[in-house]
Amino acid sequence: MPIINSTKVNTYLCKDKKTFMTNNDILKKLRVALQLKDTDIVHIMSLVDFKVSKSEINALYRNEDHPKYVECKDQFLRNFLNGLVIHKRGPMPAKGAPKKQ
Repeated sequence: MPIINSTKVNTYLCKDKKTFMTNNDILKKLRVALQLKDTDIVHIMSLVDFKVSKSEINALYRNEDHPKYVECKDQFLRNFLNGLVIHKRGPMPAKGAPKKQ
């Protein structure tokens, strides 16, 4: 998907080429697809030493018109994806460690 830089956030062009997805939309879709709860997301973020509260996570899922809406920054999404990899696969083995067969 090509990235289109806007003045507000990085948005991603959807398949229909008429609508855009923000980082908040991507996070919402991943949460639904993986059936994650707020406590799961707090745990995933703690795997990469990124502290976040449940109320901060809920602010990301609010409608853009809501007064307490918070924009999901690239750093938050990047850390969430890195934590999700650790959550699903396990931690990366140390370099020079023997491989399991």
